[in-house]
Amino acid sequence: MKRILSMLTALAGVGAVTGAWAEEVAVLTPYLSSVATNDMVETFTGNSEAKGWSVNVVDTRGDFQQLASRIEDVTNAGVDAIVLVSVDPNQVGDQVAAAAEKGIPVFALDGALADGVSANITTDNFALGTILSDYLFEALGGEGNIVKFFHSAHPGVRQRELALDKALEENSNIKVIAEHYVQVPGPIDNARQAMETFIRQHGEEIDGVWAAWDEPAIGALLALQSDMPDSDIVIAGIDGNPQAVDLIGQCTNLVATVRQDFAGIARAAVEEIGAVFDGGQPSGKEIFVDAMVVDRESLGADCE
Repeated sequence: MKRILSMLTALAGVGAVTGAWAEEVAVLTPYLSSVATNDMVETFTGNSEAKGWSVNVVDTRGDFQQLASRIEDVTNAGVDAIVLVSVDPNQVGDQVAAAAEKGIPVFALDGALADGVSANITTDNFALGTILSDYLFEALGGEGNIVKFFHSAHPGVRQRELALDKALEENSNIKVIAEHYVQVPGPIDNARQAMETFIRQHGEEIDGVWAAWDEPAIGALLALQSDMPDSDIVIAGIDGNPQAVDLIGQCTNLVATVRQDFAGIARAAVEEIGAVFDGGQPSGKEIFVDAMVVDRESLGADCE
């Protein structure tokens, strides 16, 4: 009998240890179809599960009302942490506040700061927009007409757009002659259709394309290859999407992207959340991960 009791006690101890490591993390995003967002979610999930955490991923496919409802669901379920990916937490502020009031830490990846958010792990998106704008303007020789593709609902993309506005103020010879709010999901097709319209409207008046991320840049390129295959229009984007990098290396009109380290953002988030699970605090409210330019030169592409 003593032996049986001893075994039960040991098993109970194992269960307690297992439970202690089985933290439940809810990952929510409306943009899982985005290559960059999916990269962060996949890396975060893999690194979290390696720590013994249980991860539940929720994709609301662009539906922010559903996103708010699902945050409420996981809050009521009593998860140990909530991770919002590619979301401005201010758009679901009531739900974030409710989670924080219950003692559930909320982290943003490639997002923004808001009341109730423990930390936002991201790239300095204003800096990304500045790098993109400066690169494109220099490629155009400091003058010309550009087309702008943007999506202000995403907090990071909005910062890139603000950086473009500032760059335009400082470069009066660059003009935005057309712009398009890109629909998500389906940004490549949506941008392609918009670019086809811009080509019909403006044709060779267009000198460059400023794309707030790579999918619209790819869409613009596809339209250009179909409707103006001999054009020298310069296209540049942000994120380091593998398809975009491949197209840059092929010497297409897509000449550059500013690559974010999305896997690095996810890994940093896992470490910050781990610190909180261990009873500590995040290393900061806003944690930045570095980025780099990827262009023909950095890829060693011979485009002569």
